[in-house]
Amino acid sequence: MRTPAEATARLRGAFVGSASGAVSIAAHALGGGVVAPGQSSIALLIAACTVVGVTVGARRTRYGLVEVMALLAIGQAVGHVALTMSPGHHHGAGTTAIMGGAHLLAIPVGALLIRGAEIAVTRGISAASRTARVLSTRPAVPFAVAYTVPVGPLVPARRLLFSSGFGLRGPPLSR
Repeated sequence: MRTPAEATARLRGAFVGSASGAVSIAAHALGGGVVAPGQSSIALLIAACTVVGVTVGARRTRYGLVEVMALLAIGQAVGHVALTMSPGHHHGAGTTAIMGGAHLLAIPVGALLIRGAEIAVTRGISAASRTARVLSTRPAVPFAVAYTVPVGPLVPARRLLFSSGFGLRGPPLSR
């Protein structure tokens, strides 16, 4: 069974790779770049973002918010370079600021969403494993009542009754 750290590392890799590709396409189109589904640059973008996602998911260490932001920035840069390799690529003069702003806005928003997903998955897997552990344990065997068997001679009950106290038994006499 995978540990929560392994599951979150794979999840992080998948999210960083897919978010890098999606934001690269959206920012590129918003900035006026040419994005057509039939272009070879889309295939290159998918391959590049897959490599970024697998590389990020291969590491089993836990990342903080700043590290996830850096990984997203690297992924988006790789995605942007992949999209600019198309033969008919062009940018207008004033639209690159819009594209850069979209990339810069997507980095912290994406990092917050990815960190939230990592925390949720870690807590979910931990709770599920605790529940499975509790449900898989067998109930304790009820204790067996031990009976004692006397070994020596038994004292007659009558003798115990007569010698158990001093004085007469019963209410006091009324005078």
